Amino acid sequence: MKIPRQAKREAKALFRSCIKDGFLQDALARSAVEKVIQAKPRKYLAILTHFHRLVKLDLDRRTARIESATSIASELETQVRTNLEKIYGPGLNISFGQNASLIGGMKVRVGSDVYDGSVEGRLAALRESF
Repeated sequence: MKIPRQAKREAKALFRSCIKDGFLQDALARSAVEKVIQAKPRKYLAILTHFHRLVKLDLDRRTARIESATSIASELETQVRTNLEKIYGPGLNISFGQNASLIGGMKVRVGSDVYDGSVEGRLAALRESF
């Protein structure tokens, strides 16, 4: 579905109105969506679709997923958290997990940014170079 420019502008304005102290506020977003549904302005479904996309992108930007082949020591976990918060700011939702297919090392994904320091990633890069 192609979203008209005006609907995108209105969705962006709605999104900006839901941000307080640099973070998207759930309660404000819910009430804004309810108001749009009640008012049913022209192209309101397109507005809500684009608003949903903006919320999803913001959530992805604020979510970090760290995978390693084995469990990470608590000191290293703290160091990773500190470094990610320096780069991306406070309020980052960080989750740690294990992925044996990495063989060794660590893979960090924050939104669309991927930092791959795993053995699997290095082997894949080597395979691509041949």
